Amino acid sequence: MAVIDPPDARREAIVDHLHGHAVADPYRWLEDDDSSEVAAWVAAQNATTRRALDARGDRDEWLDRLGGLLRQPISIGVRLAGDRVFSLERGGGQKQFTLCVRPVGEHNAVARTLIDPVGLTADGTGAIDWYHPSVDGRLVAYGTSEGGDERSTLRVLDVDTGAHLADEIPDTRAASVAWAPDGSTFFYSRHQSDAYHRMIYRHELGQPWSDDELVWGDLPNPEAWPEVLASADGRFLLVTVEVGWARTDVHLYETATGSWRTLVAGVEVTTRGRFDGDRLVAVTTLDAPRGRVVAIPLDEPVGPDGWTVLVPEGRAVLQQVEPAGDSLLVVSSVHASSRLAVHDRDGAVRSELGLPELGSVVGLDTATEEELAFVQIEGFTRPASLYVWRGDRLHPWADAPTTSASPAPAYAVSRETYVSTHGTEVGLFLVHRADTPPDPTTACILTGYGGFGLAEAPTWSPLIAAWAGSGGLVAIAGLRGGLEEGEAWHEAGRREHKQNVFDDFHAAADHLVATGLTSRSRLAIRGGSNGGLLVGAALTQRPDLCRAVHCAVPLLDMVRYPQFLIARLWTDEYGDPEVAEELAWLLAYSPYHHVVEGTCYPAVLLTTAEGDSRVAPLHARKMAAALQHATSCSERHPILLSQEERAGHGQGKPLHKQAEELADVLSFFTWQLSDEPGG
Repeated sequence: MAVIDPPDARREAIVDHLHGHAVADPYRWLEDDDSSEVAAWVAAQNATTRRALDARGDRDEWLDRLGGLLRQPISIGVRLAGDRVFSLERGGGQKQFTLCVRPVGEHNAVARTLIDPVGLTADGTGAIDWYHPSVDGRLVAYGTSEGGDERSTLRVLDVDTGAHLADEIPDTRAASVAWAPDGSTFFYSRHQSDAYHRMIYRHELGQPWSDDELVWGDLPNPEAWPEVLASADGRFLLVTVEVGWARTDVHLYETATGSWRTLVAGVEVTTRGRFDGDRLVAVTTLDAPRGRVVAIPLDEPVGPDGWTVLVPEGRAVLQQVEPAGDSLLVVSSVHASSRLAVHDRDGAVRSELGLPELGSVVGLDTATEEELAFVQIEGFTRPASLYVWRGDRLHPWADAPTTSASPAPAYAVSRETYVSTHGTEVGLFLVHRADTPPDPTTACILTGYGGFGLAEAPTWSPLIAAWAGSGGLVAIAGLRGGLEEGEAWHEAGRREHKQNVFDDFHAAADHLVATGLTSRSRLAIRGGSNGGLLVGAALTQRPDLCRAVHCAVPLLDMVRYPQFLIARLWTDEYGDPEVAEELAWLLAYSPYHHVVEGTCYPAVLLTTAEGDSRVAPLHARKMAAALQHATSCSERHPILLSQEERAGHGQGKPLHKQAEELADVLSFFTWQLSDEPGG
């Protein structure tokens, strides 16, 4: 292969003096999205990357295999309303998820498509971001965006006629919507133009949204994130306000009197409730880092000391509770694998519902007046599919035909543990072909996340299925900072403890090599968003850790990150560089600031998107320039950057774009983990 020669990036002598630290930033000019110079540099980087990856002889093979996997039927986001069950589904050659509806009473009913967003744009990048049906299922409010930007516009559809109402509301990113029982009004969240100051409003159908009544705007800070839920009879409104990533304040509104009652506020605990007749049932971490289920009376002004414990804290991490007739369905996880149990209203365990395999409950909604629930379950190599529960066990609801041209290989999925710093035991999922046990010659992809209280659970991944199906190994580490072992696990990897996350990841790589599951030259690491920060820290702290890196839509400049897009939302998780002590935490690991000239870095593929409205693409651009300048072995270990047009953080990316990106990643890895010269 010809020498890969990416374009140079000029360096500037910019040094900021922040709280006693001299912080160099030679590539600040690459922050400017509107600069013609930046555009030309990105175009040249993209051209270099395309020449390198398009020359790979196996790329088309990966593209074909991934396309088949991505065409597998998948069902997510289930909602039950009236006598209808809604879900987001994609199968066959559909580019995007469509909103579908089925009658509850017909088993294996054929889905009717309500909304196919592909026609919204010429290039197929229109997407459904979220949806909320009315109580009777007659109407549905939903949000769409295009080019992956997630800045939704709310619309309302008549389910029976397929006609849209005149109502359209902008600035409804990830909107929460709660319908009144008669469907004439709804409460919803809307952002101000600066992407912060998210507030709750009341909208009457047919009226201008500019006249909507502000219901809740008492935000603890501009980054607070309120969600809204209404009781079935319309008497009460519940507003749950996320304040950072470890605290939720909960407020109850009585619609008849207009009075508010605070159930819990100002405490570093999370509480998520559902209406259940004359009470709320909620999962809370108050005095229970792994969670417990409590009952809160609606008509009595009691504080947390007056809550009734229904399901005490135990070994499992409690995640969700849903009332269903005289039962409660409780979703929990043990080491990140889901459990689903049926409890009586008083909390007594009735039965455990066996899942079809080690996997995750990714969707659950119930009929509160009867013992009926719809559940969506997926695994690492199993797309999410729809099940129904009617008081006994789970049954497949829709038996979608496979679209694969050949039988899928048998996979082995297992979990083991390894020891990280402070003697901490960390979980590690392993996925490979059942007939191909890994050894030191096995090409391995290690991934993780470690942040925001999100667990690395068994969820469907075409990349995992493709790589493992071809004889490779995929390892998924349950790092501190996630929720694999409860809120204490999250706390152990956030703010001043963030280095624990990186140490756990380094230890996972070392464990894979030490136990003979792979070798250093056969190991690649991959992460996106906060996981992009993870692998960025890994490659700068341990350049010897692996042979190749995929760093996707990453945060990498941890000094300036809050200045762009919605990133001030994350200062509670990482720290605020405007605070002297917290800047010191961030500077200690900020990947962009730890690139050292003359270091032999592993091969790196940085991917980002110009329409990303969460993590600004400047992070990947600046890091690519820094690594290309600094690395001492670019001929053997190239540093490549790809910035995609008409795409965002990942939400709403069309099927063909997903296949193209994943084919790039896997052909990059097979190239770099091979024995060929330059590999």
